[in-house]
Amino acid sequence: MRIRWDRFNIYLLLVIATGLICGCHTAEGKRKKQLATLRLYQEANPDPMGRTEEVTVHRDPVVKLTINKAPFLTEALVKEAKVVDTVGGFALSVQFNRQGSWLLEQYTAAGRGKHIALFSQFVNRGEDKLNAGRWLGAPKIATHITDGLLIFTPDATREETEQIALGLNHVAKKVQSGELQE
Repeated sequence: MRIRWDRFNIYLLLVIATGLICGCHTAEGKRKKQLATLRLYQEANPDPMGRTEEVTVHRDPVVKLTINKAPFLTEALVKEAKVVDTVGGFALSVQFNRQGSWLLEQYTAAGRGKHIALFSQFVNRGEDKLNAGRWLGAPKIATHITDGLLIFTPDATREETEQIALGLNHVAKKVQSGELQE
C-alpha cells in the first residue's frame, strides 16, 4: 500500500485553513466579545416638554426618581471597570477617561444633594446578546467627584457585576483602538 504524502499535506492544509477561517466558538472566545453599557442620568425636576421621565430603581428601599432622558455619561467614556471587595460585600469601580472625568466632576459639583441613576445592559452568563437592562442604583451625590472614579454598590449579583465590568472593559478597548466612536 502506498501513501501519497503530497495529497495528505494538501488535505491537512485544507483542514487547518478551514479551522482558521471559521474560528473556534469557545466560551473564552465569546467572553472576549461580551459588551456592556453603562448610562448615568441626572435627577431633574419634571419637565412639561417631555425631556424627563420617571424611573423606579428597585433597591431596598425602592427609589422613584425623575431623570433627564438623555444620559450625561455613557460607556464610551469608560477607561476601566472592576469589581472591588468592600466591607460586607462588593462594589463596581468605574474609572472614566479624561473627558468622562470632566463631565462627572461638572455634574456632581452642580448636582450636590441629587441622585445619579445608573442603568446598564450586559450579557448574562450563557447568553450571546445584551439583556433588556436594568437600573443598578441611584446614589445620592454628597460631594463632587474630581478624579473620575465612581464606586457604587450595584443592585446585581457579584456574577452579574463581573459580567458588567468585563463588558465595559471590552467597550473601552474597542473605543481606544478606534473600533467604536465615542
